[in-house]
Amino acid sequence: MSPSAVRSGAFSVGLGISLTRVVGLIRQRVVAHYFGLGLEADAWSAAFRIPNILQNLFGDQALSASFIPVYASLIARGERRQADRVAGAVFALLATIVSVLVLVGMLATPVLINLIAPGFSGAKRELTIELVRILFPGAGLLVLSAWCLGVLNTHQRFLISYTAPIAWNAAIIATLVAFGGAELSRLAVLVAWGSVVGSGLQFLIQLPGVLRVAPDLKIAFDSRPEPVRAIGRNFGPVFVSRGVVQISAYVDQLLASLLGTGAVAAITNAQLLSTLPVSLFGMAVSAAELPAMAGVTGSDEVRHGALRVRLDAGLRNIALFVVPSAMALFALGDVVAAAIFQTGRFTRADTVFIWSILAGSSIGLLASTLGRLYVSTYWALGDTRTPLTYAVVRVALTTVLGYAFALPVPRLLGLAPSWGAAGLTASAGLAGWVEMLLLRARLNGRIGRTGLAFGYTARLWMAAALAAAVAWGVKVSLPLSQPIAIGAVVVAIYGIVYFGTALALRVPEASTALNRLVRSTAR
Repeated sequence: MSPSAVRSGAFSVGLGISLTRVVGLIRQRVVAHYFGLGLEADAWSAAFRIPNILQNLFGDQALSASFIPVYASLIARGERRQADRVAGAVFALLATIVSVLVLVGMLATPVLINLIAPGFSGAKRELTIELVRILFPGAGLLVLSAWCLGVLNTHQRFLISYTAPIAWNAAIIATLVAFGGAELSRLAVLVAWGSVVGSGLQFLIQLPGVLRVAPDLKIAFDSRPEPVRAIGRNFGPVFVSRGVVQISAYVDQLLASLLGTGAVAAITNAQLLSTLPVSLFGMAVSAAELPAMAGVTGSDEVRHGALRVRLDAGLRNIALFVVPSAMALFALGDVVAAAIFQTGRFTRADTVFIWSILAGSSIGLLASTLGRLYVSTYWALGDTRTPLTYAVVRVALTTVLGYAFALPVPRLLGLAPSWGAAGLTASAGLAGWVEMLLLRARLNGRIGRTGLAFGYTARLWMAAALAAAVAWGVKVSLPLSQPIAIGAVVVAIYGIVYFGTALALRVPEASTALNRLVRSTAR
């Protein structure tokens, strides 16, 4: 795949994710309007994360690491019929395994609640159990949707796969609007059913596209072909890696459940914002690059040289957008959170609480986003074990630091227990830097030196700091009564000053991004 095709693919992924995330932010704003940070919000947030383990274990990243390299390699060699048959076998295996796990998860829900959210009791615990049992089948459908994404991405059909989640978000929004006057616990149950309907729609929307690009697709339970076995071998380490990451996520959930009402929902809302740059830029570049990297052929010297060029270019493009995102979350997180969430039962105090969590998240934002592209490079090389090893290191650090920063440290500093939520995200950020540096060091020893030049990142941070100072001055001069208008003005000024400064400092990627935007607007 040519560099222009990769850039086009990254743009399509970015556009699809942008549209999906905008609708997702609208969804979360509507959820915040009706639930605030109360009991039902905690129950909904916790309930959604528990069955979501299926999607995280078997979904986008797991299939990208194991399925796409093998599938893309078959297509690159012209073996399209064999590729389609392999895709059908993978679907059959995936559907069988996920169906069993959905059933087990629904039966074991009370035990899962005890393990994951021991701080929940009474009505909150009972509501969470009911919601989890409803949501589990929807999570299974989202896994099958991820299979569709893997097929479509390999055929460079990025936009449809990354916009399909709009249907899921829209179903939840429609349910909230239609039944918003219901008692809150009943509303939460109805929203859970709306989520299941949306999961089905997300899968069905992609299915016609899959059938078009894979005309020889046959759903058949067959693990005999060597490509299927190769996918299975690749999947094992990725599955364990994703499981290790889930341990970290659920340790955070467990600790948050001990920090009082509102902490679980607040972390969920904050993560929606803090993961936005990761999804928009890290995922866009990584998703577009993975099939291209996997298709690189030639001697090791030629292949490694091509991978270095692609990797370094991707890192620079990611940093161009993620550096200002991290600075914005740290300095202007209250403006962003207020614009998205501050409505109905969601108060100004809730906004400031989320800001503290976003500030903690900003510490590791750049590292976690760059790490995605490094992991994709390992996957393209057929190495799924090294990312697993370093994921274990990160999770161990996150668990130890998370406990310390969430519980003992706030008490020692005389802070309210709720500050432990910011400690959780800060500890994850520190561990993310360790993981990314380990990934980079190991890969550099394998394919040659890669990474961001100090001068390049310094110019980006200078531009972001200046933009934050200007935007902060504008923020404090405006009243707080119109959070959406204030957010639009402050963020727009921040973006203009950042890119203007980056252009003045001769950051070439800024010029390229601006030219691409101008051409897209002209078309």
